[in-house]
Amino acid sequence: MLPIDTLYRGHQINPDGIALEDDTTQLTYRELLARVEALAAALQERLPTPQARIGACGFNNLQHVVAILATHLAGHIWVAVNPRSGKAENTALMDLVEPDLMIADDAARDAFDIGDMPFIVAETNGRSHGDDTVDGLIDAYRGKRPERHLLDQNRDLQAIKFTGGSTGLPKAVMQPYRTGTTLVGTVLSVFGLNAEDIQAAAAPVSHAAFILMLPIFAVGGRNIVLPTPDPDRILHSFEHRRVSTIFMPPTMIYKTMADPDIARRKFPNLRHLIYGAAPMPPEKVREAQQVFPRALETLYGQTEASSVCTTMTAAELEMDANNGSVGRATPLMRVEIMDPDGNILPTGKTGEVVVRGGLTMTGYYKNPNATAEVFKDGWLHTGDGGLIDERGYLFLRDRLRDVIISGGFNVYPTDVEGALVRHHDVYECVVFGAEHDHWGERVEAAVQLREGASASAEDLIAHAKAELGSVKAPKAVHLIEELPRSAVGKVLRREVKERFSGTAP
Repeated sequence: MLPIDTLYRGHQINPDGIALEDDTTQLTYRELLARVEALAAALQERLPTPQARIGACGFNNLQHVVAILATHLAGHIWVAVNPRSGKAENTALMDLVEPDLMIADDAARDAFDIGDMPFIVAETNGRSHGDDTVDGLIDAYRGKRPERHLLDQNRDLQAIKFTGGSTGLPKAVMQPYRTGTTLVGTVLSVFGLNAEDIQAAAAPVSHAAFILMLPIFAVGGRNIVLPTPDPDRILHSFEHRRVSTIFMPPTMIYKTMADPDIARRKFPNLRHLIYGAAPMPPEKVREAQQVFPRALETLYGQTEASSVCTTMTAAELEMDANNGSVGRATPLMRVEIMDPDGNILPTGKTGEVVVRGGLTMTGYYKNPNATAEVFKDGWLHTGDGGLIDERGYLFLRDRLRDVIISGGFNVYPTDVEGALVRHHDVYECVVFGAEHDHWGERVEAAVQLREGASASAEDLIAHAKAELGSVKAPKAVHLIEELPRSAVGKVLRREVKERFSGTAP
């Protein structure tokens, strides 16, 4: 079984039921499968050898989802590209992975340098094109079925997804088919989804929202693609589109709870409001449980160990003892706490969270050294600190790496520092996360300018936005005469953070 077989199972269960919809179009399982098969046949004709790398860069729309599913069905590797990232970063990712073909929305063309890469337009914004389009290829190949290749669950790849690197260069995470099948089985067993469940994909389809799509297909349920994560649109889907299931990072939940009419709105069908990608303070958990009773759930994982290493259902999260936890290890994963010497620690002791099992990556693409750094004796080292209590619940205590989690997105300081020092006025800088009520953390930077330079904080923020996009660009820049250093000349990141955290408006 491969992850794409969930679509065939949904078709067997509910062929004329709605499988996928947006604000204007509904696709039954019969029609969705016909479209996916047609596009997969077209992709196989262009790239007949399995495991070709196909980049997908798009926003939340039906064509983007069909393109991802067709890539899976064709036996190729989905390379997930975020259109909200800066052009320079995405182009660097493309240079690393070298996709054989790119499928991208019209609106995402400026997110990367296409060069001479073969290109298919996903969502066209209503314009005619000389390029091939997803809809045009579906029409041309309708009725054709792709060859089902025999692929190895452990060796062959379902996806390549990106995570920041400690060197400032992007790392490409190789996720085998084993990862996808384990994720589907885990979500179904833990959250108990069924054919009545309707998921709203409000988070980016290229990232977190896809976690729930295949499990929903597996039971014959419905996926609704929301084009934007507007609070009113999300709440409308809860009230009027009978949504039962959704993944949201904490910042999205906070925005939704801030709706002025939230107290009078009712959500009788909502039973799986799953948060992840960033921690949620205990007081925010209780607030969300008041607004969305018996629905708030959580999960924990990372790109290297896909999403559901631990989970916690709504009933568990209602227990006071579990507020602040990210749940227990899921059935096909082992989660432990390890000390720096590689010893598994007893209950209640704090150390590094390590995992092993079906959700782990095979490694970083073209980066064996980085792979060796995180895989040791079969354990994937997450870089997160935590403890496990006597009941098996994991509590994250800190992050051993310097990753900043802002609005549910991972921002790596070295990536931002690399962009800032490319400004001609910057001598050196250090980037850190400052606590923020809404974003969890926000990106800030302390910058030492070159002698005689005159760049302003606003200039540097604009430069970083152009390089990295708005998510990763610092929200505040502190200009400093000289960065604090250790005796050997190393910049003291912790001292900078302590000095400036909470000082910016």
